[in-house]
Amino acid sequence: MDPSGAERPRNRRGEGERLRHEVLAAVNRLLDRWGSDEKLTMRAVAKEVGVSAPSIYLHFADKTELVWAALSDKYAQLADRMHEADLAALGDGPRARLAAQAHAYCAFAFENPGHYRLMYEVRQPAAELERIGQHPSRRVGASFRTALGRCADAGLSLALPPNQAAHTLWAALHGFVSLQHSLALPTPFEATTALADGLLDVLVARARDTHPAHSGDLRLEQYMNEIITDDAHELAGPDQVDDV
Repeated sequence: MDPSGAERPRNRRGEGERLRHEVLAAVNRLLDRWGSDEKLTMRAVAKEVGVSAPSIYLHFADKTELVWAALSDKYAQLADRMHEADLAALGDGPRARLAAQAHAYCAFAFENPGHYRLMYEVRQPAAELERIGQHPSRRVGASFRTALGRCADAGLSLALPPNQAAHTLWAALHGFVSLQHSLALPTPFEATTALADGLLDVLVARARDTHPAHSGDLRLEQYMNEIITDDAHELAGPDQVDDV
């Protein structure tokens, strides 16, 4: 924005994409500065960029779409990191592939604390139930669900129904790294991955078991089915082939 506070000239034809990038960068700055979406409005973002509020609406329908778009690249980076780890463990069996993804999740959070804070520790706009399934973090959840599904298909019992198992894993991993961030604990990374491995021991059997172990709340599983609107295999990536 111009130091004088004056609104900058309109973008010339063909500069719409440039404006979009500037708007998304401004949203990231404001979320980082304020720590939540409470004060974030289209007008506030427009002021930060130096354009009129209607210019923002040309690119984003509402604040939810705006914030999700601003953070989408970070969720994509995390999902890609998990995807790479999954492929690296391709020959080690489905459980090892799941563990590799869990370790990759923790590594991303440790190596990118600023990104992780914006993704998971800053409040985001509320959204309708039918819209939650389109959140940009859905690739992360889909990756865990696909990995757990492979474990179940291989005869490794899950302690919870599939969706609950995936959400429990995700929430627990977030809890591990969030405590590290907020309390500045001097815990070696290996200790966090050991916690992740212990969690997997609770959720996924190590050996084939013909008797299903899970006894989770089926009402919760149904609720999660209503929220999840994606195709887990499609979001997880075309190269995440099943173990043979």
